[in-house]
Amino acid sequence: MPGVPAAPDMSTQPRPVYVIGAGPGGLAVAAALRARGVRAVVVEKSDGVGASWRGHYDRLHLHTTRRLSALPGLAIPRRFGRWVSRDDVVRYLEKYAEFHELELVTGVEVTRIERAPAGDGAGAADEGPGWLLHASGGRVLAGRAVVVATGFNHTPRLPDWPGRDTYTGALAHAAAYRDPKPYEGRDVLVVGAGNTGAEIAVDLAEGGAARVRLAVRTAPHIVRRSTAGWPAQRTGILVRRLPVRLVDRLGALTAKASVPDLTAYGLPRPESGLYSRVRQGAIPVQDVGLIAAVRAGTVEPVAAVEAFDGAEVVLADGSRITPDAVVAATGYRRGLEGLIGHLDVLDERGRPLAHGRRTPAQAPGLYFTGFTNPISGMFREMALDAEKIAKAVARRLGVRAAARRAAAHLPDTGLRPVDPPA
Repeated sequence: MPGVPAAPDMSTQPRPVYVIGAGPGGLAVAAALRARGVRAVVVEKSDGVGASWRGHYDRLHLHTTRRLSALPGLAIPRRFGRWVSRDDVVRYLEKYAEFHELELVTGVEVTRIERAPAGDGAGAADEGPGWLLHASGGRVLAGRAVVVATGFNHTPRLPDWPGRDTYTGALAHAAAYRDPKPYEGRDVLVVGAGNTGAEIAVDLAEGGAARVRLAVRTAPHIVRRSTAGWPAQRTGILVRRLPVRLVDRLGALTAKASVPDLTAYGLPRPESGLYSRVRQGAIPVQDVGLIAAVRAGTVEPVAAVEAFDGAEVVLADGSRITPDAVVAATGYRRGLEGLIGHLDVLDERGRPLAHGRRTPAQAPGLYFTGFTNPISGMFREMALDAEKIAKAVARRLGVRAAARRAAAHLPDTGLRPVDPPA
């Protein structure tokens, strides 16, 4: 039809852009690239999309609204409700990959990324030599560009507490927690007062644990998930560009008006400002029952864990407790050192120096998404990043903007699904 651009012929792109990781960030980038006529192949080490989401605890829902969490090109169904459950997030990601006809290869793990030698044909002359990806099964893949989307919650981090290895109780990272049933009738200590720790503590208290204590090193900011129908996420979107001091003041006023003072229960108001903490990587705890549980005494805040001693847990205030089990909600590492640590693109905490459309000066053509946890919502920011990355890659590769639907017949990627490594 006159005036309608032709669908891109991606069969002329034998060297694709590789996207590592089939979580929401990776799928969003692949869809945005495809919409711009750039061939993208998603490589995922597990056997399906959304592997991290499949492994989260049963109670989990998105803390961001359905309407503000959709990825590019496909709305989240209204029947999933305002706060989308873990299982429905997985269903949405499966449908997203199908709807956008993404090239997805599962059961293949990329273990190392390197710049391709000049003249090996990996990239056109105007886009540089490209990249080589070393993958399981001895595969070496050549790509024009690479997007790393392996996830914020990649490798569970368990602190090296003194005496940890000889602790006689049950100790598990929150990544292994699914539901409260194994803890019925037991005394449980949850370590870490972030969103995961707070929600697991409430889940345990409601699910029949005999006693639940929450070890807190730094008192968290607690916000209502929604107030009079207004979600906290919208406030986060509105204030994220404002001066830190101003947002800190607004946050303090809002907290006093909407969140009761829990100091008498062992959970004082934080000394530092809300947005100052966010800029340091600490996202506020969205209340999904913690306030009520603390006030009712079903979740008891205690001091931080300092060490283990046989069956005892030694706390920072010098007290000792003897829980039956400890669930450590102590966060995750990005786990990027083996993959790209040699490229000098990570900071001292193992986080990418660049993200979104920006590519490191020393590694042009290497992009990152999903490695920040913004106050405005991770899914929303990954959706925005996807469009920006796709635009930057298309410009870099000289691919013109094209029709939404891409060519159906693509050349062989050279990959075959294999069983995930044991």
